[in-house]
Amino acid sequence: QVQLVESGGGLVQTGGSLRLSCAASRIIFSIYTMGWYRQAPGKQRELVATITSGGSTNYADSVKGRFTISRDNAKNTVYLQMNSLKPEDTAVYYCNAFILEKTYWGQGTQVTVSS
Repeated sequence: QVQLVESGGGLVQTGGSLRLSCAASRIIFSIYTMGWYRQAPGKQRELVATITSGGSTNYADSVKGRFTISRDNAKNTVYLQMNSLKPEDTAVYYCNAFILEKTYWGQGTQVTVSS
């Protein structure tokens, strides 16, 4: 059973920073595109950032310049460094692993940004 376990969420003030981590197991981590998505109350899940097996990154316009996705294939872990956080970044953040027709999700971690 593939497992993606997120950590690092919490409560932070506007302008603060958090780093999310997602540890993967039971997959060949290095070949997967990894991503972070988020879902705010009453809204659809949306893409935050992705990173391919080759290290190419993609970001939602709303987080460009503030968030950085990275991966450590030796540790089977993907990270999301979030700086200059805003109240509108408040959501449950989900880790995703994707290749061809296979996609896996973590259980999510709550990020709350207070104003």
